[in-house]
Amino acid sequence: MDYKALAFFDLDGTLLDEHSQITPEIAEAMQRLRKNDVLPIIATGRTETEVLAIREAAGITSNIVMNGAFIRIDGKEVFSDTLDKDLCARMMTAVRAHGDELSYYNENGFWATGHNDEMINAYKYVRSPLPEIDPLRYEKDRINMMLVLGIANETFYKEQFPELTFYRNTPFSIDVVKNGISKGTGIKKLVDLLDLKDIPTFGFGDGSNDFAMLEACDHKIAMGNALQELKEIADFVTHKNTEGGIVHALNHYGLI
Repeated sequence: MDYKALAFFDLDGTLLDEHSQITPEIAEAMQRLRKNDVLPIIATGRTETEVLAIREAAGITSNIVMNGAFIRIDGKEVFSDTLDKDLCARMMTAVRAHGDELSYYNENGFWATGHNDEMINAYKYVRSPLPEIDPLRYEKDRINMMLVLGIANETFYKEQFPELTFYRNTPFSIDVVKNGISKGTGIKKLVDLLDLKDIPTFGFGDGSNDFAMLEACDHKIAMGNALQELKEIADFVTHKNTEGGIVHALNHYGLI
């Protein structure tokens, strides 16, 4: 299909409301985008199983998930970057030595080394169910992303694992991916795979893992509730996600 533009949306604080839901107004806007030959794409730190209901509610069939480690376009897997099993083992040892826990992610789901208060709070924060406990899952399944569940020790992990990138995405958790993997690299990979280098790209975000996404897009849109630093690199600051910010920005750019 010939697209006129690509629109990339973060979820929490951006495309979703305060209840982590797709509103009827957002669903209608996504439908209007597609009618205008603009491809809407979810770009999130979550895994696919966590966004299936959101995708269905929004009528979106494409996503960049796990902070760029996995890409699906119109229902087809087009890219998957995995973490080495030895690296996963080292991370498990490190988090347990510091009283934290670890979750493993791939496109099919997520599993944990164990449950702690930070894990319970982190999954409650994004309104997602707790992962089942399966600490050695990395030995038998591919892992695209990990999540450290803890409120401290961030500096230690960054120093001990320079080959990894750490995004604190909630007060209770840190997303972990391979260096060189981000929403931004996911966008560039998608554009290359679809050979769509000549059409405009629009990025919508609010948080710390959205810098790379906005920087990779031609048009950078920060939500009204976004981090101040993200607003400073944005071309346009729209309303808050709870105040019609997405629809306002899409109208501003004439996409709907």
